[in-house]
Amino acid sequence: MTSPNSAGQNVAKLPHTEQSNGGSSTSVTSNDGNGTTQSNDAAPRGFDSGLNEHGFAEAKTLDDEPEATRTKWETSLIMFALCSGLFLAALDITIVATAVPTIVAEFKSSSGYTWIGSAYTLANAATVPSWGKISDIWGRKPILLCAVAVFWVGSLVCALSINMGMLIAARAIQGAGSGGIVVLVNIAISDLFSMRNRGVYYGIIGMVWALSSAIGPVIGGAFTTKVTWRWCFYVNLPVSACGFGILFFVLKLHNPKTSIRDGLAAIDWLGSLLIIGGTLMFLFGLEFGGISYSWSSAPPICLIVFGLVTVALFVIVEKFATYPVIPMRLFKTRTAIVSFIVCFCHAFVFIAGSYYLPLYFQGVLGASPLMSGVYILPYALALSFFSAGVGIITKKTGKYLPQIIFGMFVMTLGFGLFIDLEARANWTKIILFQIVAGIGVGPNFQSPLIALQSSVEKRDIPAATSTFGFIRQLSTSISVVVGGVIFQNEMQKQYPFLLQSLGPELANQLSGSSAGGSVSVVAALQGTQGEIARSAYWTGLRTMFYLYTAVSGIGLLVSPFIGQRTLSKEHKEHKTGLQTLRAQGEEDAEGQHEKKRDSPA
Repeated sequence: MTSPNSAGQNVAKLPHTEQSNGGSSTSVTSNDGNGTTQSNDAAPRGFDSGLNEHGFAEAKTLDDEPEATRTKWETSLIMFALCSGLFLAALDITIVATAVPTIVAEFKSSSGYTWIGSAYTLANAATVPSWGKISDIWGRKPILLCAVAVFWVGSLVCALSINMGMLIAARAIQGAGSGGIVVLVNIAISDLFSMRNRGVYYGIIGMVWALSSAIGPVIGGAFTTKVTWRWCFYVNLPVSACGFGILFFVLKLHNPKTSIRDGLAAIDWLGSLLIIGGTLMFLFGLEFGGISYSWSSAPPICLIVFGLVTVALFVIVEKFATYPVIPMRLFKTRTAIVSFIVCFCHAFVFIAGSYYLPLYFQGVLGASPLMSGVYILPYALALSFFSAGVGIITKKTGKYLPQIIFGMFVMTLGFGLFIDLEARANWTKIILFQIVAGIGVGPNFQSPLIALQSSVEKRDIPAATSTFGFIRQLSTSISVVVGGVIFQNEMQKQYPFLLQSLGPELANQLSGSSAGGSVSVVAALQGTQGEIARSAYWTGLRTMFYLYTAVSGIGLLVSPFIGQRTLSKEHKEHKTGLQTLRAQGEEDAEGQHEKKRDSPA
């Protein structure tokens, strides 16, 4: 077998343009999303293409491809490490759900109730695009290790926190690290595996994400009641350290060895500042509205408006940035745009099952927080198995569109069935409806991402992946707030009836912005009062499920407009670093120059 070094000595330098390989090329035809047909010519089998220091393409043997040289044992270790990091990132979203009351009581700070969770999710969503672009400059491996280290430090400070302010700040650090872990795990998989094979691995991480989100409240409740809430964060330390060690020694991806000085100069600082600032302002506005301030007051309105204006400025800035955080060319094809829409709709609906089904179990059925985590397992397990199963189907068939449409259809059906749940425990419906919804949610963790990656240029796959992750995180944050607003408004509509039936004290606790935090009050009510309160809770939740069914239906309606490509089994490792970025920039500039020259005067 030829060594990578020796292979690199016998390379054919070709101008970095599309080459015709005659009869030995593999052609893939597809609709580009704009009504035209594209043909992507792959290099002859046995060769890979990359950029040398002068921006030329080099032909390399398959020995240079990580997928060809990696053993099954190495692949298993890498996937274990990637999944362990993703498991913790997802776990820390929900593990605090059952620990928050104890934490609030210990620190005697009720004002921090919502921020223990929000600080994590806000930092996660805001930092995703920047992590992806930074990895283009310094390489995937060092930046992924940095993200794990940031998450580890945040977890340690969380566990050692002595007051609420310290805990919330540490949760923000944790969230920033988890944002990097989530997006870089997805990008690393696209670097490690071919388009055809990566569906299996995306299916695995989808399964891991679903399971960790579901069992988070159970683990958090067990730690809080049996040991201490601090173990919700201590548990991250050995697991993330183990994953860090495996990735450090086993993960082999292109390392450009960019100097710190050159890398810092290449970062799109203005774009990063605008996207992080705009996202945070928008999400802060959603968080404040209806809780800290009324929706008609200045703070939430100003934050939301200024956030949207800042994001609009970001779009303008990115058009002129040398190395943009989110290249605007990602939005030029129909397939890419529709993939982003499906991603938004899927994430918007998926999180509702994970977030609001436990509220149904606790507020309507009177379950404990611990048991509500158990009751949601049919949803999580169905989701997990179908996420992994669809990955296998994608590998076998090389197609993704049927899975996307099937998933959106069944998800719409499943969440529509939730509307038919009752204010009493009908376990046949509860279990069956969760399974149907989970079957629908599972396929679209990875299928729209694969559709997106297949529709953009190879160099844009990392940026497309981080943008996809950003939209998913943003969608989940918006979904939780919008669902909460609908629930609060519906409970407020029932205030006159609750006032007449339960009296002013209970009516005030169960209406408006107080409704979501009064689960324990509802659970403690007995007899007729309990039935009235639980029925009111279910009315609010059912109205919310109408919204989620409608959003899922929108995703179903647009999904057929995604173009279908037959996925290739060939894999070419993406080259990172400033040399690659500069060569791509020069190529873009040359293309624009030729376009202007050829255009009629």
